[in-house]
Amino acid sequence: MNALREPTDPYLWLEEVEGEDALAWVRARNEETRRALCDEAFEADRAAIHDISTRPTNIPFITRRGAHVYNFWQDKEHVRGLWRRTTLDDYRSPEPAWEVVLDLDALAKEEGEDWVWRGCTTFEPEHRLGIVSLSRGGADAVVMREFDLVEKRFVANGFFLPEAKGGASWIDADTLLVATTLGENAATASGYPRLVRRWRRATPFEEASLAFEGQASDVWASGSVDREPGFERIFFRRQITFEEGESYLLKDDGAPVRIDLPLDAAFDVERDWLFVKLKSDWALPEHTYPADALLVISFSAYLAGDRDFTVLFEPAPRRVLANFWWSRSRLILTVLDNLASRIELASPREGGWTIAPLEGLPAEASLNAWALDAGQLGRTDEFLVSVSSFLEPTKLALVQPDKVIETLKEAPSAFNPAGLAVTRHEALSADGERIPYFQIGPKQADAPRPTVLVGYGGFSVSLTPSYLGAIGKVWLERGGVWVVANIRGGGEFGAAWHKAGVRAGKKLSHDDFAAIAADLVARGVTAPRQLAAYGGSNGGLLVGNMLTRYPERFGAIWCVVPLLDMRRYTKLLAGPSWIAEYGDPDKSEDWAFMQGFSAYHNLEAGRAYPPALIVTSRRDDRVHPGHARKTAARLIALGQPVLFYEPDDGGHGAANKDQAAFLSALGFSFLRKTIAAGSDDKALTV
Repeated sequence: MNALREPTDPYLWLEEVEGEDALAWVRARNEETRRALCDEAFEADRAAIHDISTRPTNIPFITRRGAHVYNFWQDKEHVRGLWRRTTLDDYRSPEPAWEVVLDLDALAKEEGEDWVWRGCTTFEPEHRLGIVSLSRGGADAVVMREFDLVEKRFVANGFFLPEAKGGASWIDADTLLVATTLGENAATASGYPRLVRRWRRATPFEEASLAFEGQASDVWASGSVDREPGFERIFFRRQITFEEGESYLLKDDGAPVRIDLPLDAAFDVERDWLFVKLKSDWALPEHTYPADALLVISFSAYLAGDRDFTVLFEPAPRRVLANFWWSRSRLILTVLDNLASRIELASPREGGWTIAPLEGLPAEASLNAWALDAGQLGRTDEFLVSVSSFLEPTKLALVQPDKVIETLKEAPSAFNPAGLAVTRHEALSADGERIPYFQIGPKQADAPRPTVLVGYGGFSVSLTPSYLGAIGKVWLERGGVWVVANIRGGGEFGAAWHKAGVRAGKKLSHDDFAAIAADLVARGVTAPRQLAAYGGSNGGLLVGNMLTRYPERFGAIWCVVPLLDMRRYTKLLAGPSWIAEYGDPDKSEDWAFMQGFSAYHNLEAGRAYPPALIVTSRRDDRVHPGHARKTAARLIALGQPVLFYEPDDGGHGAANKDQAAFLSALGFSFLRKTIAAGSDDKALTV
C-alpha cells in the first residue's frame, strides 16, 4: 500500500503527512476524540478560555517603530489578527485609537489563504518599508513580501519570496541579506537555510550573489546586519549543532573572518563592545572564566588579540543570568536567583563598568525585560518590563532612562485567586539531586485533589511563574492543583543544570519528573489516579516516558506535539538539529542510552497504561506528526485507552485563539473524564 512501510515498523505509513491512508486514519481518530470529549462541559470551557484570550481589555504588547508603537492583535472578530499602530502617548490612555496597518483576516479572505502572522522586519530608521512574513496554517516556513507601512499595502514588484524556512535583514533600502531554503542544495539536513545571499532589488533571486555558505551537516546558516553609524558590519553564523556554532565578521575585502570564541558561547556585539556569555569554563593563558559568566571587552581590541575581559556577571549556586541585551547606552541583565527574577543595569564608565539593580519591582514576581524600540537605529534607553506571577494578572511597565518605572497596562483578572496559594517544594530524584517545583492550588487541602504536573526539561528552557489565566478559571477555581516542575535539562540553574539532562542524562531528567510525582503523592497533595502529566514538544517526550516508564504513578497523560520515536527522529523534519540534546540513533553507542527513553519503542503488550490524549498538527513542520500518530496507533493496537487529535493547521503551536481555546478545552475535558472523575466513574474508553 505504501512505499514507506517496513516490516520492523507496521505504522511507518503514518509518517506520510498527506498520505491518503494516513489522513483517513487521522480523521477517524479525530471523530472518536470529538465524540468522547466534546460535550456540554467542553463547550463551556472552550467559551470561557476563548473569552479570556480575546477580551478587549487584555494587554496589547507593543514595539516602537519611528513615531508609532505597533501591536499585533487577535480577538473574536479578528481571528487571524490585525497589525495596528498608535502613538505611545495615546497607548497610555485606557482606550487607544488604533490605526489598522494590515488586516490579516481580510487578506486571507481576499487571497484564499490560511495566513498566520509571523512578524515584520522594517528598514530603519524610517520604518517605512518592511518584509512581512506570513505562514500558511502556522508552519515554520513563511512567505516573505515587501510591505509599505505608510501606504499600508504590499509593494508592487517589491521583494517577494515563496514559502520556505528562513529570514531576511536589510542591508540598505534596495538590498537584503537573505537566508532561505529556496534553491538547489540550499537546505541543511535539518531543513533550515544553508546559504546566505545578498539580494538586490529588481534582480531575480536566482541571481542573488552568495554571501556565506554553511555545511549540509550544520543545523543552519544565517546572516545579520549592524547598521549603527560608525560601526556598520555584517555577521554570519554557522550553527553546527543546536549548542555549538561559529560566527564570522565580513571584512572589507569581502572575506568572512571567524570570531575566535568558544563554540558553545553566546555573544553580542554592540558598538565597540563584545559581550560573551559562557556555557563552559573557558581557560585562557591569564585566567579561566567559569561557565555562566558574562564577559565584556572592546571588540576591536579583541580582534587585535586582547583577552583581558571584565566580568559583568559571575554565577553562584542557583543564581544564573537568564538574559542580557543592549539598549542605547547600557546593558540590561535579567538574573534568576533561585528562580526569583532580578533586573540589573550595567553601564560603561571611565575606568570600568557600574552595575546596579533596578529598584521598584516586586521581589516575588517573574520579570521579563525587552527593548521598546525595534532594531538598533534610534533605540533609546527606555525599555519594557512585564511583571507576572501565577495568581496575579500581568502588568506591563515602561522603564525610563532615569529608572522611573511607569505602569502602562494591567491585564484583567481571569479567575478568583481567593483561597489559592503558591508554594515551593523539592523532591529527591533517583541520584539524590533535589528537584524544585511550584505548587499552585488551595491553601487548605483536606484530601488528595486532581493535580496536573507540567514539565519540559530541555534546551535550557526555564519554566518560571506566569499568570495562569484560563487554567485558573477552568482548573484552579474548581479545586484542582497545578504543578510546574523545574527538572534538569532546563536552564533554571545554568549550564550544568541543562547539561545534566541531555543525551544519556535525558533519562535522568525524566526521573526528576517522576520523583516530583511521587513527592506529591507522599505529601498527600494527590493520588496516582488523580495525577496527570502534561507536556509539549520536548515536554511531550517527557510525558511520553511517564506513560512507558512510570505508568503506575499517573492517572492520565496529556501529550502535545511530541517527539516519541527516537529511533527515526533524525529522519523527520528538523530532527537532525537536536542531536546535541538527545544523541544520534545511528550511532550504536548513542542508541544504547537513547532506546531507554524512546517512548514509541518501549510500549509493551500486557502492561496497563493510564489513559492518554495525544495531540499534534498536520502543519507542524518542526516536530513531525508521525511521532504522535504512530504512538497512538500502537496504543490502540495494544488495547490501551488513548485519544488522538490532529487539526489541519496550527504548526508547532495553535494557529489562532479559536484553535488554542479548542485544544485547551479538549485537554481539560480529558482531565475531567480521567483524573477528576468521581470514584464510581469508569475509566475513559474509546
